[in-house]
Amino acid sequence: MTLTELREGGTQDLVEVSHIMEDAFDARFGEAWTGAQCLGMLSLPGVWLVIASLDGQDVGFALARVIADEAELLLLATRPSARRRGVAGALLRAVVAEAQGRGVVQLHLEVREGNDAVRLYRREGFEKVGERKNYYRGKMGQAFDAHTYARELR
Repeated sequence: MTLTELREGGTQDLVEVSHIMEDAFDARFGEAWTGAQCLGMLSLPGVWLVIASLDGQDVGFALARVIADEAELLLLATRPSARRRGVAGALLRAVVAEAQGRGVVQLHLEVREGNDAVRLYRREGFEKVGERKNYYRGKMGQAFDAHTYARELR
């Protein structure tokens, strides 16, 4: 297995983040953000971006934010070619570590029902705490439920 390299990201990485999202998120589900949404979020206080690379190529990212003593994983994506190689797990653990370093006591995330990422979240200690019916809007107008997960960090 190739070692996943992680680095702090910034606005200079948003073009690559957009490319990763295009590859990672199936347009049928309406989960990807626009570049403008990412830029707007990244400009807010308490928001951070982690970029993952394999063999010198950026293959994934995580975007998160902290407010008071809680944090939220906003986006986590890996290119399909990098899946099942530990990239998403490394990104998630990096977000957890950063959140702990910022004094966060609980980390939240939201994921589409049926998303394979749920296995990773559960393996990393997240538990389902709620759901939003018909939250995501797909390309053809269909609705998908969102499930909310949380993990205590202390």
